[in-house]
Amino acid sequence: MNLSLTFIIALKALRVNALRSVLTMLGVIIGVAAVIALVSIGTGAQDKIVGQIEALGSNLLIITNASSRNSGARMGAGSKISLTIKDVEAIANEKQLISEASPTLHTKGQVISGNFNWSTDITGAYKNFFIARDWSIAQGRMFNEIENKSSAKIGILGKTVVDNISPNSNPLGTIIRINRVPIKVIGVLESKGQSADGKDQDDIIIIPFQTVQKRILGSNKRARPNMVHVIWVKVIDSSVMNKAESRIKEILRKQHKIRQGKEDDFKIHNLEEIRDTVSQSIGIFTLLLGAVASIALVVGGIGIMNIMLVSVTERTKEIGLRMALGAKRKNILMQFIVESITLSLIGGLIGIIFGIIVSYLISKAAGWPTTIEVSSIVIAFFFSAAIGIIFGAYPARKASLLDPIDALRFE
Repeated sequence: MNLSLTFIIALKALRVNALRSVLTMLGVIIGVAAVIALVSIGTGAQDKIVGQIEALGSNLLIITNASSRNSGARMGAGSKISLTIKDVEAIANEKQLISEASPTLHTKGQVISGNFNWSTDITGAYKNFFIARDWSIAQGRMFNEIENKSSAKIGILGKTVVDNISPNSNPLGTIIRINRVPIKVIGVLESKGQSADGKDQDDIIIIPFQTVQKRILGSNKRARPNMVHVIWVKVIDSSVMNKAESRIKEILRKQHKIRQGKEDDFKIHNLEEIRDTVSQSIGIFTLLLGAVASIALVVGGIGIMNIMLVSVTERTKEIGLRMALGAKRKNILMQFIVESITLSLIGGLIGIIFGIIVSYLISKAAGWPTTIEVSSIVIAFFFSAAIGIIFGAYPARKASLLDPIDALRFE
């Protein structure tokens, strides 16, 4: 008996009990759909978070101030200001490892523009900050070093700030007030969206470093000359990230005169390591989701085996008659194996369609990112075929081992 004829007979046999066949396939359909939907959610989340980390900048090391202690209690991160402009200059001198080293100052400020006002993050930066962060200008221009040195009252707005203080007009050229300091808008930043920790990166105004230091923070008693809140370091290549991190640690310990065995008064955050760790963690979580969803496929396989056993019992006389007419045991075995595989494959194909639809609906309704990979579809399809072979083997073998005479006598 050739395979195509066996397949046709299998379809006819399944069509005789169409409702039972559909209900049997339901377990496989749900299992495959669940695998594709959950894996697509996990993969989508992984892509989004990794993208958010990469949006901070490529080959980037972020150096922050460490926490201080007060009466034995550790204060918040960055509470001990130890970084200075001299640290930035020392790091920038490592030309064989470092492409850019840019200091920033950070504070919160109330922005007023006409009848609109908005509380946002104020960042004081040098021009090379935009290079370190891979951040481009959507409208207008960047400020230059002359404007920075002269403490020019100019600023570049993030998209969220524009949406809240100038929703109906172009903000370029307008004068806004930040903590009573007039600032002329010279540019609008390209949107970066949310960071990995959920912070809106577009809720920001970037102003020349010296302007923030002298005009915005000038009245702050905690502000010290040449202090730096964060140093953004762009490494020349991702292959030397760890080497650059070690070298920067040596430089800063020497600059800050930290003795051996003493704790660093700064923190170095390696975005490459963070990205890889997050990606690996979410990858494991995605596999776990897929494994949990696969349980439904196994349950569906048990359902197929159960129905095939019932089918063998119901068709005992048919099996005996076919054997009496010359059908060999391998023909009977193949017949029931093909029926089982047909059930699981049809269920698998329907499950793939449902899985893609569910992923799309989740993405649209909940705003959750989903990424459907071809590999997950292929794996789900072949896994459903394997379910048909594995769980159809026992009923098929039982059918092939029936004695023709006993089968013909079966009532």
